[in-house]
Amino acid sequence: MTEQAWPWPTGAATGIGSLPGTDIAEAQRIVLGELPALPHLPELPARGPGADIVGRTAGLLVELPVELYAARWRIAPRPGRDLRRARDLMERDLDQLAEQAEEYDGPVKVQAAGPFTLAAALELPIGGRMLRDPGAVRDLAGSLGEGLRRHVEAVTRRLPRASVLLQLDEPSLPAVLAGRVPTESGFGTHRPVETEVARGLLHDVMEAAGVPALVHCCAPDAPLELIRSAGAVGVALDLSLVTDLDPLGEAIDAGLGLLAGAAPTLPPPSGRAPTSAEVADRIRRVWDQLGFPRRRLAEQVVVTPACGLAGATPAYARAVLTACRDAGRRLAED
Repeated sequence: MTEQAWPWPTGAATGIGSLPGTDIAEAQRIVLGELPALPHLPELPARGPGADIVGRTAGLLVELPVELYAARWRIAPRPGRDLRRARDLMERDLDQLAEQAEEYDGPVKVQAAGPFTLAAALELPIGGRMLRDPGAVRDLAGSLGEGLRRHVEAVTRRLPRASVLLQLDEPSLPAVLAGRVPTESGFGTHRPVETEVARGLLHDVMEAAGVPALVHCCAPDAPLELIRSAGAVGVALDLSLVTDLDPLGEAIDAGLGLLAGAAPTLPPPSGRAPTSAEVADRIRRVWDQLGFPRRRLAEQVVVTPACGLAGATPAYARAVLTACRDAGRRLAED
């Protein structure tokens, strides 16, 4: 593998996205304090519709307004109050980020649902998921790419000294590729999306955003080669779900960075958060099993929780972020 520069510092740690609670100012204070090398824009789904990952991302779409109908997001004929709420929440979050991190000059990560997870969740005006209409999926990807470009610009305006790293959340991507997404009736599934089509649209969205992008996929069968060849700089995985190390090793050897989800998102029966030593040891074990030299670990790997922390208590979430931060520092010292 050739030497390359990663869009994060050696020994970095970050969060996947969501945190508990409804206070964005407090959430950003925690992130900036506990994850100084690679802070992320926190998501607080407990605030309700428009703060969830689908509504939050749908609020970024260009010329594709959305609305809530029967507790589901769908494409709307015109912008309404549901869309305004989603956009107002995002503006509030970005303004708070600017206030607290005005002088920050490192990388900052923002998250959004990827095109296929969005297509599997959003409904067409006439009913049915967008996924059933290939043309609608292409339009959605184009709208998302332009929306993410504008979102990145909005972050950059507020933090002119920072660099932006984009995370696309694609938990539904394996099911989309395998044809496992159920239809509305529940008696059938949507046709699988061809690998080349998925690769092309994912590439187009990341390219349109204009910044380094990674894909988060909390599924056992994450399509690592598709993600790498689409142009992602990294992949975020829950290490407990990785059952076959060979594809991961091949992707890392080919130059894919790894955001290693090594700390559980909910407390174990003991209630104790993992220590930084335990988190670091877990990552070292996987890295050693893959057969790569330790000197590369802290450069190519970012330490993260296994997934979002919205379901945790505030105290546990903070303890996990602290453990990830200190684990990254331990790995950098190896």
